Amino acid sequence: METFVAKTLQGLEEVLATELKQLGAQNVTIGRRAVTFQGTLETLYKANVHLRTALRILRPIATFKARSTDELYAQTKALVWDNYMDVSQTFLIETTLYSPVITNSRFATYKVKDAIADYFSQKYGKRPSISVTKPDIYLNLHISDTTCTLSLDSSGEPLFKRGYRVAQTEAPINEVLAAGMLLLAGWKGQCNFMDPMCGSGTIAIEAALIALNIPPGIFRSSFAFENWKDFDANLFDAIYNDDSHEREFKHTIYASDISKKALAVAEANAKNAGLSKYIQFTACSFADVPMQEKPLLLVTNPPYGERLNRDDVFALYNMIGTTLKHKFAGSTAWVISSNMDAFDKVGLKPDAKIHLINGSLPCDFRKYTLFSGKHKEFKSQKSKSPRRG
Repeated sequence: METFVAKTLQGLEEVLATELKQLGAQNVTIGRRAVTFQGTLETLYKANVHLRTALRILRPIATFKARSTDELYAQTKALVWDNYMDVSQTFLIETTLYSPVITNSRFATYKVKDAIADYFSQKYGKRPSISVTKPDIYLNLHISDTTCTLSLDSSGEPLFKRGYRVAQTEAPINEVLAAGMLLLAGWKGQCNFMDPMCGSGTIAIEAALIALNIPPGIFRSSFAFENWKDFDANLFDAIYNDDSHEREFKHTIYASDISKKALAVAEANAKNAGLSKYIQFTACSFADVPMQEKPLLLVTNPPYGERLNRDDVFALYNMIGTTLKHKFAGSTAWVISSNMDAFDKVGLKPDAKIHLINGSLPCDFRKYTLFSGKHKEFKSQKSKSPRRG
């Protein structure tokens, strides 16, 4: 078994760890924005195809100490690069730096690039080239203090780039964040679902993929590991074409937005993903959605107020609270936002607050259990209900 590292967004580490265990990964260990695990090449391929909350999957090939860029160069050049790539292949290096001794990430990247090129040049008289667009081999350099880890990036393009998106609205939510929010909310396709401010449709589409248990990686045209020397095409084909775990979805996903332009984008994305029949799109404001007869799960990402004035954003969040209270009795709602002052205008007491990051914005992801009448009456009713145990 080998050790791999799955990178994720802050706040989704435990969700990713659970996904990895369900895939059969061993010795799963949670870190900061990353989860380390052990497995085989099959585990690695499955992780890329099936994981909903991973950004990329790394395969460490060397860990060493370096106190200067000269040491970094020497240690990198000493590796047997023929094991990982050919001189004819292009490559790209992404560097993450947390070090007081090696402080310039661009220079560190340059030294690693030179070391690899010099290795091949001295051995074959030819140098592999860097490609910033579509390299054959993706490398990851992580430097923490004096500890340097070089890894093969098995994903290439980040895994949030699912491949189903044909268009987008301004500042769409990251697919990995959307899937993570849904899994944190307990979504498995067990009831009707709604996103009343759906934008380009990401949350609704990810909800459909989870409900049907469709792997998010099947829409991608390629993964970086397909260019590796030990790539097993037959094994990958078997994993990629296995639809035995897909399931029926007997409920409805409702997605609406006040913007007809945004809704057209959402519909195009859902159609490209082959999910149109599972998602019912409607052009309307959240305030105008009909009264819900059946309890459902609602997850939404409203505007945070960056492009609205203070009064308008407060009015929006007040409307969200009023609509939830009067039209969604018996349902559960989850709302993400970076605007804590606006959250206060919702006027409902959250049952849970989870701290997440959307882009560069620290956010709360808040749960509201919706009921008829007053909160005191609801709590009193809950305390009188028989408990199992």
